[in-house]
Amino acid sequence: MKITVSGLVNVETTVSVRGFPIPYYPIDYPFFGVGSDVSGVGYNLAKALRTLGDEVSLISYIGQDEEAGRILRQLEADEIDCAHIRRTLRATPVSVVLYDESGRRQIYCDLKNVQDQQLPAGELDALLSDSDLIAACNISFNRSLLERAKALGKTLATDVHVLGNLEDEYNRAFLEAADILFCSDEQIPCRPEDFLRQMRARYPMRTAVIGMGAYGAMLYEREGDRIWHLPPARAQRVVNTVGAGDALFSAFLHYYGKGMEALPALERAQIFAARKIAHSGASVGFSREEEVEEQWRGSERTVNPIQ
Repeated sequence: MKITVSGLVNVETTVSVRGFPIPYYPIDYPFFGVGSDVSGVGYNLAKALRTLGDEVSLISYIGQDEEAGRILRQLEADEIDCAHIRRTLRATPVSVVLYDESGRRQIYCDLKNVQDQQLPAGELDALLSDSDLIAACNISFNRSLLERAKALGKTLATDVHVLGNLEDEYNRAFLEAADILFCSDEQIPCRPEDFLRQMRARYPMRTAVIGMGAYGAMLYEREGDRIWHLPPARAQRVVNTVGAGDALFSAFLHYYGKGMEALPALERAQIFAARKIAHSGASVGFSREEEVEEQWRGSERTVNPIQ
């Protein structure tokens, strides 16, 4: 399957801390607790999909600095098409993630001037036309991409992450364009099933998923007008939950995009995400499809219909 991913790429530093809140002390020595990797939502999705066996092209912005060179070398090593990476930023975005042993995290993301960019989406028609699915992250430079993808009749997927208001001005264009829509339950103002009912009345998506962390996930399918609750997949251990949502989203796109029904696709995506959080860093710990399938075959599955 050919998938185009458009979104943020950055260099991420992860730091293990003793707990939250963090008391002041001038220095600490978390041996092997500080790491640095290429990351960002766009890269996380692209790498996860590539690991699962998809052909992936990545659209993003970076600078002309050393971090940019590191990113391009990593994309080449991952066999991710980087022909549409634009080196026009004043500096490459970077992030720092603090995490404790329970998996809680605190993220500092320096986007540099990426939100000022405007993607000339019309120049990408050949790439988009050749794609089976387009994953457009909710970053400002993708707004023109939404219009082109819909004009070309392409299936569009997006994850708006934290959403507390269905009329959210920043995310409205993404909500209106998405065929496949993901978000987190972190700030929703009501029960997840009620939020999905409000979402289905307001926006045209075919499929929606609310990731609920330790409480699993909730799925809405417009065909049949059904809502399902899926408990979480078993995780052998939790090291760092950063990137779990990206893992869930990307794995669902992989399975659902190649024709699997939404429920079994989400079950496998939960396993993919559960395996990922045993590693520290948003872009590490991705499993191959055969590893996910082996665990899925050996797992007990419970799906609860809400309506």
